[in-house]
Amino acid sequence: MLPFVPTAQSTRRAFSALVITSLLAAAAGLPKVTSAQTTSTVQVGQRLPALALKDQHDKPWQMDADTRLLMFAASRQASNLVQEVLQKLPPDLLTRKNAVYLADMGKMPGIITRTFALPALKKLPYPIGVSTDEATLAAWPREGDAVTLIELDQHLINRISFVSTEADLRAALDR
Repeated sequence: MLPFVPTAQSTRRAFSALVITSLLAAAAGLPKVTSAQTTSTVQVGQRLPALALKDQHDKPWQMDADTRLLMFAASRQASNLVQEVLQKLPPDLLTRKNAVYLADMGKMPGIITRTFALPALKKLPYPIGVSTDEATLAAWPREGDAVTLIELDQHLINRISFVSTEADLRAALDR
């Protein structure tokens, strides 16, 4: 019996199957293979790690030294909560309260991010820091579908808490 020698056609079929399987896994929300590079763990008493991100309009997003509150949404439900609260408030509230909003879209398939999520965010009147790399915010604190609130003083982390209701998020913004 002759040994199996792959042909160009069988190689193309195997490659096509691999690509289709990878796309289906990404669409199903299975973990993506990413680089091992992550930022340092975010903890009370430490300085918030510097982030080189863009906003929903593809412009540089940054936090000023006077930022007092960072609202971090690591899930779609957390992001929906932040957006529900902010849509009922004046568009300049984040600026007046020295607050910023950061959305982690790293686990979302890129095509979904580009086709649906970012266009929807572009309609919002306040800046949103957007991370599309899963490793960038992997070490940041998160709890289920809650919004992570990070209270800051000159980029030094004073407190980390989690809110999952509109009332709790509004109370945090009122402080």
